[in-house]
Amino acid sequence: MIETLLNMDPWLITTFVGASVVLYLTPGADMMFVIASGVKGGPKAGVAATAGIILGVLCHVTLAAAGLAVLIASTPVALDVIRYAGAAYLAWLAWHSWRAESRTDEREGRADLWRAFRRGFLTNILNAKVILFILAFLPQFIRPEVGPEWHQIVLLGGLLAFGGFISDALIGTFAGLAADRVRRSTHIMNKVAAVIFGALAARLAWN
Repeated sequence: MIETLLNMDPWLITTFVGASVVLYLTPGADMMFVIASGVKGGPKAGVAATAGIILGVLCHVTLAAAGLAVLIASTPVALDVIRYAGAAYLAWLAWHSWRAESRTDEREGRADLWRAFRRGFLTNILNAKVILFILAFLPQFIRPEVGPEWHQIVLLGGLLAFGGFISDALIGTFAGLAADRVRRSTHIMNKVAAVIFGALAARLAWN
């Protein structure tokens, strides 16, 4: 794999990074989920949710490298099952956030980072759009003469995941810091998170 990396065109990698940056800055389901997590649980929860999302991305990249993602993408029923499961999960998160009471204990508001991580992972892995995106985006930068295609998919997918973690972690942190100012006196942030989760669920179910 190191040989494949050395054979890759630096200009191609630069173009890939540039395209990835545009994607990072484009509001999407992952970004909105990270914002909602940061708003609801604080900066650390935003970072934990980002870590879960990135693990999901790496799983999708692994499936693509193994050729399994193509099989899933070519089966409409499988995509629908994944899509509706993801929408149902987001709807459950919206309901749970809406009913949550105001958190006045800092330990209560921030302790369960594992929950934020798990939710981020499940939200991403159950998003059928990510499967299709990986299959549509990465192959544009694959060059057969460079080396095994799966090597290139893994390398580019890892680069995409790394940049995504930095970007979303910063967004989640800033969202958490902004929400810190009002979290102790009101439960409005739980409502905001619920609305975001609900909107994501509707978007995933209908698109």
